[in-house]
Amino acid sequence: MNPGNADPVVSVIIVTWNGKKYALECLEALLERGNALPMEIIVVDNASTDGTPEAIRERFPHVLLVRNDANFGFARANNIGIARSRGEYVCLVNSDVVVPAGCLDKMVQYLALHPDIGLLGPKMLSPNGGIGLSVMRLPTVSNTICCALGLHCIFPASQLFSGFLMEDYEYDRTEDVEVLTGWFWMVPRIALQQVGGLDERFFMYGEDIDWCHRFLKAGWRVVFYSDAEALHYGAASSAKAPTRFYIEMHRANLQYFRKYYGRIGSVGYLFATWLHEVVRIVGYSLVYCYRPRGRSAAAFKINKSLSCLKWLFGVAPVS
Repeated sequence: MNPGNADPVVSVIIVTWNGKKYALECLEALLERGNALPMEIIVVDNASTDGTPEAIRERFPHVLLVRNDANFGFARANNIGIARSRGEYVCLVNSDVVVPAGCLDKMVQYLALHPDIGLLGPKMLSPNGGIGLSVMRLPTVSNTICCALGLHCIFPASQLFSGFLMEDYEYDRTEDVEVLTGWFWMVPRIALQQVGGLDERFFMYGEDIDWCHRFLKAGWRVVFYSDAEALHYGAASSAKAPTRFYIEMHRANLQYFRKYYGRIGSVGYLFATWLHEVVRIVGYSLVYCYRPRGRSAAAFKINKSLSCLKWLFGVAPVS
């Protein structure tokens, strides 16, 4: 933590919404495993109902806790934390991330050596021991359709058909990318002051793609940094309502297309989404018919796609 009245070098901002167990583990790792640089931690709680803010106040009284009276969403809550921060570098960390000792120090040192970088993201470690997907391409109508048709699985190494998900990315070297997903970012304050905070019109999802787009447009580099890593449990909140969050993700993507590609691009995205869900329904229906052991999972995915189609046609809007 920040000793005395010294200004922090790093401001770590964590947004919480329920998920008490993960949030406490996240804070424990940051505070007990140590980092060499002066650091402040700001937790912004989006009206959790599972005792998360109370537990944080009791166990970590020196953490700055901001309690919102409603769920303001990911982007707005992070902006609230950013406004309270003082560090030269601002680090946005999901509440279900475990940051090991030395990770933040490595990232600060790399940014100090490369002042043209606006966003830096570490390697994501999954609980199963693998490497999580944290790099994407900026979505377009064409690469979204490629994903809808499954071409990214058939031609993973093709620039033309591999889609925006980049599931074949090796994560074995540091390099410039188009999108770093919003699980863990570090940004120099000078870049943040130029680009601005997250777009609060994105309630959940999409704000990471938008932010990366804006940094690139402003001339800053977006870089995946392979020499730093952290554990990400993933879906700590969305696992409680997977269908609703799935639809919310599509809604956010549509919002992104409206912002950057206008009406024609939005129509293209809606078509790609319809195509994606129809292909999934057909595919999982075949699984349901011919693989009895997979029927439960297939039925769930069919219903999720049907719910998405209902939302798409205005039958079941996101609540």
